[in-house]
Amino acid sequence: MLLVQFTNEGGSRRVASLDGDTLRVLDGVYTTYELAQRAISRGKGLAEVAQAAIGTTVASYEAVASAGRILPPLDHVDPAHCYVTGTGLTHLGSADARDAMHRKIGGDMETLSDSMKMFRLGVEGGKPAEGQRGVQPEWFYKGDGSIVAASGQALAMPEFSLDGGEEPEIAGLYVIGEDGQPYRLGFAIGNEFSDHVTERQNYLYLAHSKLRNCGLGPALRVGELPQHIDGASRIVGKDGAVRWQKAFVSGEQNMSHTIANLEYHHFKYGLFCRPGDVHIHFFGTATLSFADGISVQPGETFEVEAPSFGPALRNPLRVQESRYKKVSQL
Repeated sequence: MLLVQFTNEGGSRRVASLDGDTLRVLDGVYTTYELAQRAISRGKGLAEVAQAAIGTTVASYEAVASAGRILPPLDHVDPAHCYVTGTGLTHLGSADARDAMHRKIGGDMETLSDSMKMFRLGVEGGKPAEGQRGVQPEWFYKGDGSIVAASGQALAMPEFSLDGGEEPEIAGLYVIGEDGQPYRLGFAIGNEFSDHVTERQNYLYLAHSKLRNCGLGPALRVGELPQHIDGASRIVGKDGAVRWQKAFVSGEQNMSHTIANLEYHHFKYGLFCRPGDVHIHFFGTATLSFADGISVQPGETFEVEAPSFGPALRNPLRVQESRYKKVSQL
């Protein structure tokens, strides 16, 4: 099942099940957060609760998207109660990339860079046996719910950025129940937008490079993540022509960590199990236009698409003036 949040022509929020181009609107529930809380309280699955709420009202997805009324697939009424985080060095890439990476990480561990050490640790211990704990992944914080852009909305690159590049990824979407238990609603495609030039200057700048917007959606895919996901990432020029495109793969078959291991190393912290909070957690990628020497320009558009997740995620790039103000002494 694919779920979409949007606003109707009157500006009111709605949740719908997506069937082709048809949005089948749910009755009596107006956010996916509310739907998740209903499922938790009833002890039922999200798909079952959503299916039971589908009413007779329908809308055209294309018409809603063209009008700019798509919302992120999960949000919180208070953006400060939505954590956006992620893990890196988790994906194995294509067969050629895997072979090259295995050659890089072979030999004496002490001769490897910190990144290659982290990648090797994941390859060797990121998929533990049932009931066991695997190695920790690279982890980063991106921001709160205010940085999440829906499909059709711009990704704002701060004017002090050295780069604004896409990262086509799968994100897990979670709500923390009143019992402090994390509940996964499902997954969505995302663009974990980053500043790769800043990161390349020094790996210790990773934290700075990640404090950016991200794109998410448009649909929430309810249920388990497929073992193998085929997708495509594109850069569309101002003239509407595709100037860069590359396939990407995801799913555990193409990863050095299991989803369960990545989830454990995020939610093991009590800070991230606060009742009522929302979490959007990106699982990493192995495909970047930056790696092919592409510098995306303001006015160009990122597209991330994976057929099993519904319509493509599209976000134009724009530059945002810095809002920094000199600190005042009280």
